[in-house]
Amino acid sequence: KNIWLFIGNQEIENYLKSELQWSRKKMNILSKSINSDLSSIDFNAIEGIFTNRFDQMNNDMFDKLLKLKKIGIKILSIENWCENYLQRFPPEIITKKFFIRRNFKITHGSIQLRIKRMGDFLFSIFLLLITSPIILVASILIYCEDRKSIIYKQERVGINQSIFTVYKLRTMKTDSESGGIKWSSKNDPRVTFFGKFLRVFRIDELPQLINVIKGEMSLIGPRPERPSFNVFLAKEIPHYNLRHIIKPGLSGWAQVNYPYGSSLADSNNKLGYDLFYICNYSLHLDLLILFKTMRTVFSGKGSTPN
Repeated sequence: KNIWLFIGNQEIENYLKSELQWSRKKMNILSKSINSDLSSIDFNAIEGIFTNRFDQMNNDMFDKLLKLKKIGIKILSIENWCENYLQRFPPEIITKKFFIRRNFKITHGSIQLRIKRMGDFLFSIFLLLITSPIILVASILIYCEDRKSIIYKQERVGINQSIFTVYKLRTMKTDSESGGIKWSSKNDPRVTFFGKFLRVFRIDELPQLINVIKGEMSLIGPRPERPSFNVFLAKEIPHYNLRHIIKPGLSGWAQVNYPYGSSLADSNNKLGYDLFYICNYSLHLDLLILFKTMRTVFSGKGSTPN
């Protein structure tokens, strides 16, 4: 069964249908407005029902859903449906009440986070040692191309909106932001010849292992954004600053599930994955993301905007 019945308004239905393109699970959505007649629905042909209007249902509709639940039909809130089937929380339809109900927070003194920090520290040192020849060769190529700086430093927003300096191998021309700060684009003319190659296999990101060793970043977590972009995105996207309750990462749930983001819409979609990660954080999920990241790096997919 790959059909779900959504009870709610047309606008959210259309939004959810557009979101299904990013879902691993292929399914279809039928819809009914709140308190409408359900007699035309073949409940043997659907997997379940979900809604964002429990509080607006009349008693007849609510009793009908309770009877359907008793015979094995899944009845979910829209938040739980998004969590289970989209594996992300679209910021537009997730309410503040949901975050409160789910105890949406990270316990920073927990055993899991201590193990995560120890793993970040040891594995980053190991990665830095084995990739040092690659970093050295890349540094020589960068310098030979234009005889200018090798390491690029940039301010980013970290945990609790603290500001830190991130380190990267330079892949753009030194005057790339003379006209102002802007997102990278497809076939960006600011990217150098060798920079294109470094970006495909994420070699330019390797110096960020220093940030992980210093404790400013983690191997896994939401990607850190620049302060100026962060201010803009926090104004435009609901719940955006919730991503700062955990350390930013070299890779994250958004990076292994969504293409390279270079727009407001991309940032909005990626936040949905970041919120899912924070809400479902575990060492098991970190390991899953780590393995998916390795596969993504070796394939070279998602390294540039579409």
